[in-house]
Amino acid sequence: MPERARFHLAFPVLDLEEARQFYINILGCALGRESNCWIDFDFYGHQIVAHKVDQMPHVLTNNVEGKQVPSTHFGVLLDKARWEALRDHLIAEKIEFLINPHIRFEGAAGEQATMFISDPSGNGLEFKSFKSDADIFDPGIK
Repeated sequence: MPERARFHLAFPVLDLEEARQFYINILGCALGRESNCWIDFDFYGHQIVAHKVDQMPHVLTNNVEGKQVPSTHFGVLLDKARWEALRDHLIAEKIEFLINPHIRFEGAAGEQATMFISDPSGNGLEFKSFKSDADIFDPGIK
């Protein structure tokens, strides 16, 4: 079976050292290449790159099940055990949640555990775990 493709995502940060500490010490990312204006991280096997900026863009939100979800965010899909372990780690580290860990679409197709945090620059990160992987790309689920 061929290796699954990995994504590359570049995103803005105000402070590279603050980003380094957060992505390595809080999220457990491995450090990749770096320069004086960007840092690569291994984000669950994907390459994300924090780029130093002087000002963060304004982020709008969308209402999803009564919660204000940042319209610009990124994250990863985890199996339930890894999602729960990350949730517990974030709680132990006293990381403030943008949206507390909860079950979205409970009892319906597409049910998922989800939680949102932000990095020190305010970038939204979502971590989720679908009850059924078959639901991830099912076009019939709204």
